[in-house]
Amino acid sequence: MIATRPRPMEVYTLLIQLGRKTGDGLPKGATGAALICYASGHDEAEAVRETVAILKQADMAPLDVTGHGTLDERIADGHQIDADERALMQRALDENAVIIASLEPFFDDPA
Repeated sequence: MIATRPRPMEVYTLLIQLGRKTGDGLPKGATGAALICYASGHDEAEAVRETVAILKQADMAPLDVTGHGTLDERIADGHQIDADERALMQRALDENAVIIASLEPFFDDPA
């Protein structure tokens, strides 16, 4: 039997679209929200699964997840990543956690 080494943990940047659910903590009148999260995992699929599970436990309603890659992948794509963002990514890695970096609620346009 050949022993395989597990892939190292990495941090993935995820954009999550949320719907509404009773008890979700979003502001009154919001129709949903977008979250930017940094999530650790052996691969992006694991990071997505863990993030969705945590959000559901928090009574949130994740509708869609878009992965934006690891730190190295984002740098290769030309993203500028400041020290604060890097610190949050490192925290996600150190704590094997999902860190919510920003939450932007959506509201209907009253036009």
